[in-house]
Amino acid sequence: MKSIDHKLADFTGDKRILLLSLMAAFIGSISALVACVLVWLIALITNLSFYQSLSPVLRSPESNRLGWLVIVVPVAGGLLIGLMARYGSEKIRGHGIPEALEAILFGRSRMSLKVAVLKPVSSAVSIGTGGPFGAEGPIIMTGGAVGSLFAQLFHLSAGERKTLLVAGAAGGMAAIFASPVAAVLLAVELLLFEWKPRSFIPVAVAAAVAAALRVPLMGAGPIFPVTPHAALDGAGLLIAFAVGIVGGIGAGILTNLVYAFEDLFERIPIHWMWYPAIGGLFVGIGGFFEPRVLGVGYDTIGGLLRGDLVGGALIGLLIGKSLVWSIALGSGTSGGVLAPLLIMGGAIGAFEARFIPVGDAGLWAIVSMAAMMGGTMRSPLTAMVFTLELTHDLNLLPALLVGTLAAHAFTVLVLPRSILTEKVARRGYHITREYSVDPLTALRVEEVMERDVPTIPFDMKIGELAGRIADHDPRLTRFQGIPIVDRNELVGIITRGDVLKALGENPDRNATVMDWGSREPVVAYPDEILHEAVAKMLRHDIGRLPVVERANPKRLVGYLGRAGVMAARLKLHGEEHIREPGLLAKLAKI
Repeated sequence: MKSIDHKLADFTGDKRILLLSLMAAFIGSISALVACVLVWLIALITNLSFYQSLSPVLRSPESNRLGWLVIVVPVAGGLLIGLMARYGSEKIRGHGIPEALEAILFGRSRMSLKVAVLKPVSSAVSIGTGGPFGAEGPIIMTGGAVGSLFAQLFHLSAGERKTLLVAGAAGGMAAIFASPVAAVLLAVELLLFEWKPRSFIPVAVAAAVAAALRVPLMGAGPIFPVTPHAALDGAGLLIAFAVGIVGGIGAGILTNLVYAFEDLFERIPIHWMWYPAIGGLFVGIGGFFEPRVLGVGYDTIGGLLRGDLVGGALIGLLIGKSLVWSIALGSGTSGGVLAPLLIMGGAIGAFEARFIPVGDAGLWAIVSMAAMMGGTMRSPLTAMVFTLELTHDLNLLPALLVGTLAAHAFTVLVLPRSILTEKVARRGYHITREYSVDPLTALRVEEVMERDVPTIPFDMKIGELAGRIADHDPRLTRFQGIPIVDRNELVGIITRGDVLKALGENPDRNATVMDWGSREPVVAYPDEILHEAVAKMLRHDIGRLPVVERANPKRLVGYLGRAGVMAARLKLHGEEHIREPGLLAKLAKI
């Protein structure tokens, strides 16, 4: 049995996790306060815009008595947002999550104070003046900015700043929706791009702290309590699968619709500052004919879950909300996608309930909401748990699982990118969201190293070595670096670049390989994890490592070059793509 290296473990992590967790707890509390302020601002602006009062109590715009003047309100809001974006920060445009992704992946997790201030204000103006958006995208970006700004105060790595940025984002979402578990899953599925204790634990701490503070600040969850439904049997789960497929189709249509309108706005021959006002015009027109499309729509979501909306009202809500949301979001205004997805998904599910022999409209609205969210955002686990935390209807967990996975599978096969990553792709970046174990962390050097390694004596002349390379000596031309030995002990290494440099500066070729080689080569060990060896190559800017015994660093046992590293990648490629004959094929030959 091979000896076990007790320094190796299932996870990487050290005591800095505790420090980051303490920081994340503070960031989670700040994010909860920011979420509370955002809700207060939305309520204040909504009441001022639609009811001419300064009440901080959140009301739906659909009960307004403005008549045709309701068209003016979203236009005014869009104009303010355009001004803030042009003269404040262009990063406040959009729904927030793509901007957080961009900061994490391409901005070393640095966000500015200007964004932290302007994003919640612009979102409150957008939603408060009737914008058909949710508050989750803005609070994710704002919470992320809070976490990033706090992290920038200290001596931290980019990875640690990312952890605190995401901790702020998760804390904000947990506080807005009373959904700490879904907030952590969203962080893992969409923001962290890893599953490591060093990031997962602090983010979970921030979400838990924010959820705890939400209770005294905004009340306890669930936000949309429903009477528990009976668990579905096999036939019901098949129906849930079909509802999920329809939700996936809807997700694809909405994603394409948003970016089709964005492309149309880009063709308008005026400055983009005016786009949100033009989008606001369509929001106002839609709100004049169907007031339920205005605002964040929490009352509408509750009505869908209770089965209050039927027939033509559902169709009008679905078409109206889809159009005004897509147009407004395509205009580059500020607002989130999550709450509108719940409304549109719920409307589809409630309409489908008319043709489903089991369950009620509320049940299928819940399943379709989760499917729409899971398919559009490509975050099925988040969608499933988020819906549970919103409703506390645990009996529907199997149906939510089936529905969200069906929608997710459909959109993965049909759409190259989600509604979130498409925005990042249009800015010239590519994101892959598949998480897998790096083969470099699973293999040891001895599994991929070259064992038959040519060596040269320390007193060999440069001219002789150059001649053997020029004559294409098969043992020497295979390697970029050649180990130098003295009585079978490793004393250095010389590369082809070293040989060319020596020939250029010493035409007589009488210098020895030790005169031009490296006397203290960087080495690897057979039992060393391949990832650590590659890290040595990167740190020292070299492409090869002699492999020596750990107990006797002078005894050469192998050679690790780029080909060995590629072999590890090829092993994974083979496991993924090379299909081997199954038992049925073997039996057929008998």
